[in-house]
Amino acid sequence: MLYFLAEYFNFEGLFNLVRYQTARAGATLLTALLIGLVIGPRFIDMLRVRQGKGQPIREDGPQTHLAKVGTPTMGGLMILISLTLSMLLWMDLSNPFVWACMAVTGGFGLIGFLDDYDKVSKASHKGVSGKVRLLFEFIVAGAASWLIVSQINTFLYVPFINDFGIELGPFYFVFAAFVIVGAGNAVNLTDGLDGLATMPVIIAAGTFAVIAYLVGRVDYSEYLGIPHVPGAGELAIFCAAIMGAGLAFLWFNAPPAAVFMGDTGSLALGGALGAIAVATHHEVVLAIVGGLFVFEALSVIIQVFWFKRTGRRVFRMAPIHHHFEQLGWSESKVVIRFWIVAIVLALLGLATLKLR
Repeated sequence: MLYFLAEYFNFEGLFNLVRYQTARAGATLLTALLIGLVIGPRFIDMLRVRQGKGQPIREDGPQTHLAKVGTPTMGGLMILISLTLSMLLWMDLSNPFVWACMAVTGGFGLIGFLDDYDKVSKASHKGVSGKVRLLFEFIVAGAASWLIVSQINTFLYVPFINDFGIELGPFYFVFAAFVIVGAGNAVNLTDGLDGLATMPVIIAAGTFAVIAYLVGRVDYSEYLGIPHVPGAGELAIFCAAIMGAGLAFLWFNAPPAAVFMGDTGSLALGGALGAIAVATHHEVVLAIVGGLFVFEALSVIIQVFWFKRTGRRVFRMAPIHHHFEQLGWSESKVVIRFWIVAIVLALLGLATLKLR
């Protein structure tokens, strides 16, 4: 909004500020952070009053989690509000990548909200049917993929190899949708401990802010040997909004959490990362940067597959963070060590930009 106002009314001082993506990214981060911190306390009180018993806690989960009974969920709404307002204020809304990523964030957030509402209203951890959720996730992801791919080519670029891509043709639309849906559900599975998913999302968003900015610059992309995507630099501001909103939420979600983000937040944030990765042509790098999310999702897949085949478990409990809890690690130790892993993986992901 400020971008258009400055350009339309020819406010020279304001336009000199907002024409730089780096300046708007910093302003967006601070705006989202401030909005989240301001609305947080009253929003949490409202959720606590309306939900009563809060998010249902699984009885077959770690026994230490039973102490969290009464903690309200749907805190992801706080993230979405601060994220959306800051983006509308600072981003170039004529950019199609912006609308595609906003559609995924809002669409996945709505699906997650309906799932959270079903859990709270029925006092059950089951929520909406998994098949129904996946159906609507793929509908949203498919529409966003169509919008994104209409602006880019259909090559799958491989890290570590300069300007090498695999032409997927029409299959790229399906691949892009799978990346977005997979990212959303991987973050959703990771969100099982206080602050566990929030900080890795912030780290991944910061990493992709750098990637989006470099991909959007023809000079930097040519120097680094990475695909140039005109207009993708605007997604650096989108990533900054995720970081600001995430930091504000982490203020209230830090152990012991005053609120859970729920599927409302985790699905939305994961889907947003997936959409950004597709738009910047760094889908494979997302698997590296978001390796923690991938590992969490794989632990569930492996556990279910092996249990159905043999009746035995590979892990003491899945997702993998519960396995470490069962080994005797405290919740805070699991969270902080997983944060360290997320930082290392982000650095590895950034290293792919130069090692080509």
